[in-house]
Order: sequence, then C-alpha cells, then structure tokens
Amino acid sequence: MTEHRIGATRATDLGLSKDDVERRRLIESFFEGGQLALDAGAEYNRRHDEFVMEMPQSGERIRGRDQMRAMQEAFPAPPQGVLRRTVGTGDFWVVEGTNDYGSGDLWDFVVIMEFRDGRILRETRYYGKKFEPPAWRSQWVEPIES
Repeated sequence: MTEHRIGATRATDLGLSKDDVERRRLIESFFEGGQLALDAGAEYNRRHDEFVMEMPQSGERIRGRDQMRAMQEAFPAPPQGVLRRTVGTGDFWVVEGTNDYGSGDLWDFVVIMEFRDGRILRETRYYGKKFEPPAWRSQWVEPIES
C-alpha cells in the first residue's frame, strides 16, 4: 500500500483512499501555504467539462468551465483568502475559509464541492459577513480566534 501524507499525518491512518488524497491535494492547490492563490488557467484544467458553480445567496449560477474562467479573468479585485478547513471523502468535499476584500471587509466562505472523474463537477458557495455576537449569549460561548 502506498503511504500518502497530509501534513504530518499518514493518510492511511485517517482512512483516506488514494483518490481522497488526490482530491484533497487538488482543493488545497487553490491555496499556497493556506493563502488563496487564484489562477484561472490552472483552475480551468481542474474543473470538469460539465462544471457548474452556484451562489444561492445571490441567486447566480455559472454553467461551464469556460464561463467560470471568463468570470475569474474579469474579476476586478480578487480577495485574499485563507483556508481554514477541508473535509470530505469520495466525490463530496467541503472547504471553509475567510476572504479579505481589503479595508477589513472580511467574509467567511463555505464551498461544497462535488467531483466526477477526478475533477470538480459542481461547487456551491456560501458567503457570510463577519459580525459582532450579541452580548446575551456570552455566558455560553467562547470566541473563535481568526
């Protein structure tokens, strides 16, 4: 059995298959050292021919990897992003992180990814603006360090 490593942990110890390791590597390739590293050309090749990306909050859908690449290339000021967590197995993965659009404009994101034939078939993206928590629940919660 080939041993795959994710950080200092053996993938086989986590119960990950070779395909799972490859999918995790593909997802994490969008981030260099945990920082978002957008590359429309490289991403194009990682997406399936029938790729679809949806953003339910804004009611938008991008159908096709050509459309996705064109949108990315036209994006006026891409955010700086930080990867928080990647979890999944098989053809379904979830990615969490934070985008910084500058001047303290921080948004958390969750991307649900579906794969087919080793490439990204579908992404569903959710974004949430950071906000101050209400004081009334402070006795039950602890702050999350960003």
